[in-house]
Amino acid sequence: MMKPMKSIEVLGTCLLATDYESLGKACCEWARGDAVVALDFANTQIVTMRRHEPHFRALTDAYEHLPPDGMPLVWCMNRAGGGLRDRVYGPTFMRLFLNTVPGNFTHYLLGGSAECGSRLRKAFETANPGVRFVGSYHGRCLPDGRIDPADEARVLEELNTLKPDFIWVGFGTPKQQAWVKRYREKLQRGVVLTVGFAFDVNAGMKPDAPAWMQRLSLTWLYRLCSEPKRLGPRYVKYNGLFLFYLAWDGLRGRAWKKCANG
Repeated sequence: MMKPMKSIEVLGTCLLATDYESLGKACCEWARGDAVVALDFANTQIVTMRRHEPHFRALTDAYEHLPPDGMPLVWCMNRAGGGLRDRVYGPTFMRLFLNTVPGNFTHYLLGGSAECGSRLRKAFETANPGVRFVGSYHGRCLPDGRIDPADEARVLEELNTLKPDFIWVGFGTPKQQAWVKRYREKLQRGVVLTVGFAFDVNAGMKPDAPAWMQRLSLTWLYRLCSEPKRLGPRYVKYNGLFLFYLAWDGLRGRAWKKCANG
């Protein structure tokens, strides 16, 4: 039986104290079971939205595990004894995992454009000829998480007939979290990973920050420069709120601590 992983709370959200290798092994263990296990790669925006927006917190309560996707979260976790050297960045985890995962596991892609899906499959099948994609859906996802009504019954039937071990969801925040909340009880099994931007990065549709910027926790700056109109208002709001809540909770000694199950 797999040893439980330690969790550390940052601004009211329990985050897994894990790394790429450990999380990959855990995912394979979870995939061998008959239950649905959902993971969201939580950056500072996700943690702040959970703190600031009750509706979003209710959506993300549908997840079992939240690995830390941002370095500021890792720094906070280490103040509480996390002992982490790096974050678990969604695009990197997806790439490392699918490039090495054994062929006895199956995968389903949910989200992105048809071109994006085609590029993803080609890239990962080239890097890992044994990887097995058994299906995909590249249609619309509505703001409430519902997929195109014309496709809903077909996609759910396909997921429960194919029973993929891993369901990779790339609708973007908050649609992908709403999708998990709406549909997870209708799924029979599988590890659900909401990875958003990872689809576009690994398909070569959008560039990612260079390694040196990622090490310095400047991925957000690179993305802001790439898409200022779309991301600017979001970053101003949630980065500001993150710093506010960090200072507010820090003054009361509540910014970070070990979770009850950690």
